[in-house]
Amino acid sequence: MKRKAKILLVDDDASLLKLLGLRLKSEGFEVGTATSGAEALEWLERDRPDLVLSDLKMDGMDGLALFDRIQRAHVGLPVVIMTAHGSITDAVTATRSGVFGFLTKPIDKEALRKTINEALAVSLPADEDDWQHSILTRSPAMAAVLEQARRIAPLDISVLITGPSGAGKELLAKAIHDASPRRDYPFIALNCAALPEQLLESELFGHVKGAFTGAISDHPGIFLAAHGGTLFLDEIGDMPPALQVKLLRALEQQEVRPLGSTRNVRTDVRILSATNRDLVAAMEEGRFREDLFYRLNVVNLALPPLRERPEDIPLLARHFLEQIRQRQATQVTGFAPEALAMLAAANWPGNVRQLLNVVEQAVALASAPVIGAQLVETILAGNSDHFPTFNEARAEFERVYLNKVLRMTDGNVTQAASLAGRNRTDFYKLLNRHGIEAGAYKDKGD
Repeated sequence: MKRKAKILLVDDDASLLKLLGLRLKSEGFEVGTATSGAEALEWLERDRPDLVLSDLKMDGMDGLALFDRIQRAHVGLPVVIMTAHGSITDAVTATRSGVFGFLTKPIDKEALRKTINEALAVSLPADEDDWQHSILTRSPAMAAVLEQARRIAPLDISVLITGPSGAGKELLAKAIHDASPRRDYPFIALNCAALPEQLLESELFGHVKGAFTGAISDHPGIFLAAHGGTLFLDEIGDMPPALQVKLLRALEQQEVRPLGSTRNVRTDVRILSATNRDLVAAMEEGRFREDLFYRLNVVNLALPPLRERPEDIPLLARHFLEQIRQRQATQVTGFAPEALAMLAAANWPGNVRQLLNVVEQAVALASAPVIGAQLVETILAGNSDHFPTFNEARAEFERVYLNKVLRMTDGNVTQAASLAGRNRTDFYKLLNRHGIEAGAYKDKGD
């Protein structure tokens, strides 16, 4: 039987504390209460809840100060802030510091339920069948991608994952595999840009002894090694044209012929692929086969860049710090709120991979247990030399523009196309190119 989720309520208004506690208990939660930040910290020394729901304005220690103390001692524990004095400034400060959510009193019942469910989805231990447990997010944009991924995971179809370098495409591919009927079979990843053409062909399809210089023994290739499971082809846009033909043939015939062999071997793999390139432009320029593109792009999932997921940055930074603490001895225990705010406001051209690198540098260079804003600023300044290519900049502009017009029109494609000066057919093609669903922008009120 699944245990009840445990929530700690913190408010200096005893009557509201009692009322809200009764409401949450009626919803099936186990509830603890504290009338001050100090009492809450004492409670946390005895027990660990799954969520802390705290008032912002309290005598002595306010909600944000309590949050900072909690995050230093209980990394990753989500905190939701409530206030009767809500303002945009408070909300921005809270969320940039890493607070999970921000609710204004009087508390709306549906908003409270929604925020609690989203927070518990992050903090509760993952079940064995929790396919996305390795993807940490609080972002609505990422939640939409994960919902698409969950729906298509059981279907034995090819998926093309697009997005900038370092955004987590392989992590999403592994999550899809884990949610699929193939989860008990191999998941094998190959970076198509990492090997010269002949070695890439050998890795894909295998070779027999003596097939080419340096081959000293038979090699089955990853198509056969992944038999029954999933093959993830990263940077598929960098695959040489000659290999594109052979890959298409292998997918259509469901068999491969190793280099140097005279017979074909049957295969059973699901193909997931990824690219940070504009494959539509590559097709138009003759660098990528149209028939292969449509074979791979049965479903497109577009990962947002990290700068569009600022609410994820404090969560990921603390997660990376905890991983580092588990691997090595370090005095560093957390981030100052100003440091987290600076991380959340950064541009992150290298996405999640760059954030990990910055956290690793900060831990290595920190001279105190808490990483401060000055150190983060220095590290970020040394990581600011990335300049996007023309294709990257054009694709990024298109994607941001399309999202903006859809938000302005609440997902009405006819109105959005009119604003963009395009006909509906061309507009739909643009949406498909970037993996954007207009329906995600409809009925957003709550």
